Amino acid sequence: MDPDAVAKAFVEHYYSTFDANRAGLANLYQDGSMLTFEGQKIMGSQNIVAKLTSLPFQQCQHAITTVDCQPSGPAGGMLVFVSGNLQLAGEQHALKFSQEHVVAMNVSTCVEKGSILVNRS
Repeated sequence: MDPDAVAKAFVEHYYSTFDANRAGLANLYQDGSMLTFEGQKIMGSQNIVAKLTSLPFQQCQHAITTVDCQPSGPAGGMLVFVSGNLQLAGEQHALKFSQEHVVAMNVSTCVEKGSILVNRS
């Protein structure tokens, strides 16, 4: 399994889902996952999705410029750093963004589904 290919596939799935249906990100998080957003620590899949769906914009488009990853921890985990531009509907200029994901394979289901979970982002 090529870590760079897995990271790029994860990033493509994550941000296309974010742009189209943020609630659809719930299955990428688990109860032990944490999102840190502007200093606020948000724990658990439901709370993370509630935060993401409450952001003050409904439509956006991520344009990814970099995806860097390195292996992290046992069972094929990885640290994924993403940067790019975020275009909000109705805005003339895109915003720059960067985000880091700690990605872990869900060992109990990865054989059946190929699941990837975000531990922290």
